[in-house]
Amino acid sequence: MVTVPFDSPGIAAFYIVVRVGSRNEIEDGVTGFAHFFEHMMFRGTDKYPKREYQAALKSIGASANANTSQDRTEYHMTGNADKLELMFELEADRFQNLNYSVHDFKTEAGAVKGEYTKNFASPYQQMFEGVKNVAFDKHTYKHTTMGFFDDIVDMPNQYDYSIEFFNRYYRPEYCTIVVVGDVTHEQVVDLSKKYFGDWERGNYTVEIPVEPKQTETRFFHLQNGSIPPFLGLNYKGPAFNDKEIDMPALDVLSSIVFSQTGDLYKKLVLEERKLRFIGGGAFDSRDPNMFSIQISLVNVEDMQYVKDEIVKAIEKVKAEGVDEETLKRTKSNLKYSYAMGIDTPDAIANSLSHYIQLTGDPESLNRLHALYDEVTVEDVKMVANKYFVETGLTIATISGLEVGGVK
Repeated sequence: MVTVPFDSPGIAAFYIVVRVGSRNEIEDGVTGFAHFFEHMMFRGTDKYPKREYQAALKSIGASANANTSQDRTEYHMTGNADKLELMFELEADRFQNLNYSVHDFKTEAGAVKGEYTKNFASPYQQMFEGVKNVAFDKHTYKHTTMGFFDDIVDMPNQYDYSIEFFNRYYRPEYCTIVVVGDVTHEQVVDLSKKYFGDWERGNYTVEIPVEPKQTETRFFHLQNGSIPPFLGLNYKGPAFNDKEIDMPALDVLSSIVFSQTGDLYKKLVLEERKLRFIGGGAFDSRDPNMFSIQISLVNVEDMQYVKDEIVKAIEKVKAEGVDEETLKRTKSNLKYSYAMGIDTPDAIANSLSHYIQLTGDPESLNRLHALYDEVTVEDVKMVANKYFVETGLTIATISGLEVGGVK
C-alpha cells in the first residue's frame, strides 16, 4: 500500500498495479492474456454485476479504466475522496470475486480480436510487432502486449486457461494499492485491512526466459508506400535499475542528441529538410529491452544517408562526449519538467505506478532522480560505447520498396 496525501480537496486517485504483463506469458499458444484481463475485469461479480459496477462508479463521480504493458496491468479510478471506502469495496470485490461465464469469456475474446485487427491496420503497429519478433529470440518481449495473432484467434477456446491465469496472478503478492489525494495513510491502511485483509496469497512463481546476446545486425522491412518512408534503429539496451547510472545517462544522451534542440534535428529537419520527425529513447522495463530511434523521412532515397548521419552523431558522443554546459542544462530540464508534470493526484499516482511496476518499490522514483544529478560526460560516453553497437542493432524500415535498402 502506498499513500500520498496531496492538496486536492475532495479528490482521490485510486490505482492498483498488478505486476503482470505480456512479459509473464511464457507458455506457447496463450499470449495476450494479461491484456485480456484488462477487459475481463470489467465484466462484474455476483455482488456488483457490470451495470451495478458502472452505477456505483457514477455515484462516486469517478472515471475508471485500465491499461496493460509488457510488465504490468494497471487499474485506476479518480473520484470523490469522501467515497474512498466504496472505491475499496468495488476494487476488492472484483479482484477477489471476478466471475464470468463461458459466453462472457468468448464475447470478450472476440472484442480483443477486433481490437488487434483495428490496431494492426496501422503500418507503425505492424512495424512495432515485427521488430519485437525479430529483435528477441527467447525472451517474452518477443511478442507485443496484444499477443501473437494466432493465439488471439484461438483465445475463445482457452476458457480453462483464463481461470488458471487469473488464479496465478490476481493475488496480493503481485499487487500494489496506490492512493493519492485528499486522504490519510491511516484511512488507506484501515480500508486495505477491511477489504483486502482476507485475500489469500498464491504460490505461483514464473521464470522468464533469458535473452541470448545478439551477435549481428538484424533487419525488418515492411513494404508499404501509403505512408512516408520510416526508419527505426533499435539497439539492445539495459533493464531498468535505480542503482546504476546507465539508464539516467541514456536519458540524458537521448535528450541531447535526439531532441528538437539538438544538432541532428537542426541539420536533418530544419536545414536539409530530409526528415519530418526524429526522436529516440530507452524503454523502462524489468528486463533488458531496446533503445529505439524513430525517423520519418521525406524521401526514401535519403534513408541510408540519414542512418549514416545518426551513427556519425553517436560516434561523436562515443569519442568526445557532450558539452559540459549542455549536460548541465539537460539534467536540470529533465528534473524540473518531470516535477512540473506531477501536479494532480492522477499524475502522481500514475508516475508512482510506473516505478512500482519496475521494482515493486515506490522509492525507486527518488533513487532514479537522484542519479540524474550524478551523470557526468564520461557516463554519457560510457553508455554510448556500451549500447550503440552494430551487433546489438535491429534496423526497421517502411517504404514502397521491396527491400529496406539500409545497411
